[in-house]
Amino acid sequence: MEAKLILYLASCLLFLLHPSMANAINYAEALEKSILFFEGQRSGKLPSGQRMTWRGNSGLSDGSTDNVDLVGGYYDAGDNVKFGLPMAFTTTMLAWSVLEFGRLMRGELNNAKAAVRWGSDYLLKAATATPNTLYVQVADPNQDHSCWERPEDMDTSRNVYKITSQKPGSDVAAETAAALAASSLVFKHSDPAYSSKLLHAAMRVFDFADRYRGSYSDSLSSAVCPFYCSYSGYHDELLWGASWLHRATNNVTYMSYIQSNGALLGAGDDDYSFSWDDKRIATKILLSKGFLKNKVQGLQVFKAHSDNYICSLVPGTNSFQAQYTPGGLFYKQSESNLQYVTATSFLLVTYAKYLRSTGATVSCGSSVVTPNRLFSLAKKQVDYILGENPAGMSYMVGFGSQYPFRVHHRGSSLPSVHTHPGRISCNDGFQYLHTNSPNPNLLVGAVVGGPDNKDSFSDNRDNYQQAEPATYINAPFVGALAFFAQ
Repeated sequence: MEAKLILYLASCLLFLLHPSMANAINYAEALEKSILFFEGQRSGKLPSGQRMTWRGNSGLSDGSTDNVDLVGGYYDAGDNVKFGLPMAFTTTMLAWSVLEFGRLMRGELNNAKAAVRWGSDYLLKAATATPNTLYVQVADPNQDHSCWERPEDMDTSRNVYKITSQKPGSDVAAETAAALAASSLVFKHSDPAYSSKLLHAAMRVFDFADRYRGSYSDSLSSAVCPFYCSYSGYHDELLWGASWLHRATNNVTYMSYIQSNGALLGAGDDDYSFSWDDKRIATKILLSKGFLKNKVQGLQVFKAHSDNYICSLVPGTNSFQAQYTPGGLFYKQSESNLQYVTATSFLLVTYAKYLRSTGATVSCGSSVVTPNRLFSLAKKQVDYILGENPAGMSYMVGFGSQYPFRVHHRGSSLPSVHTHPGRISCNDGFQYLHTNSPNPNLLVGAVVGGPDNKDSFSDNRDNYQQAEPATYINAPFVGALAFFAQ
């Protein structure tokens, strides 16, 4: 009786300390909101079915400085720039989420496909507007960041930036090819004509990336650095793009490319990070499916390296080297750490799915790691983001009772054009950045950068390292949430 009383009192204390923990997490709600977030990031003319209603049309003349149509796409984070590398990665990951877990999305599948298409429509235009050219950015980020303006008001330079044979960018081009190829699979049955356009564009862009090799950071310098420099180089994107084209076409040419170029492009490296910049481990997990399901012997090396990555994440194994906060959050860096958490969670559930479907496991020295162990590890990360953490804070805006209210995001922090139709100028907007008031417009579903290595978080709009959301944080989270929502 005494033991039962202690247990009861402990559960009451848990409820008082963290009310959000008292009930089971509603993953279906989190999935719905994680997809809705992308409507808040839309650039261009908004559709009649726009659900994030505080937003308005923006960037309607994008591309006009180069006499091309670059209207549409996504703003990457809390600013009003359209950066091609993170946008392409976002689109790839949204597409991969749909391909792996679309059947589990139920009523959200069409919304997820709409999110993919908003990205792929733009990338298709950027890839086909001018021969032997890929448009990779709209807006001068230095000018944009010197203002705090709504996207509907912006009057800073909307210059366009492009890569060509003389100014190559194999990294952004190969990622764009990956995004177009993955998206073509999403629409293969529902819109075969559109799917075919995407796939043919992907093939051309990949050929362009491979033929004219070089990093876009070198070609475009301060227009993309330090914002989205290609720190990992372009080898990882070439292998990633070829892998997606092989999956989309089943053409032996791409498998031959992977096998003959793999060593040069990093196939033999062990790597423990996955992000908009570095695709090495994700490529290995994507290719490991070919070995696990079809026993393609040439792909066995990718399974081996995928296992090494998994072992590095699992506490208690001989190869464990990942860092976790005292509250159990995977920790990589101080700025926008949750991008690594959502990406890692996606890889964990995806690889576990591949393993489970073939009855395989992971050997970590003397330890055997099962798919269920990986699902459990991913669930802990997902749950932490959604509120099961020492602070009792959900890091998804609009989910749970306690979440960030002062998100570092121009459109969310300034009055909506529908409630304040008068223009708010570049400098006048800073009064809204520096106020302590909650954002007037709820950017529902946005996952922010998240807490530090001691689980501490400051809900401060000036604290962009922790309080800024980004499309590439949410995109892999969509897939992970779909898995747990089933």
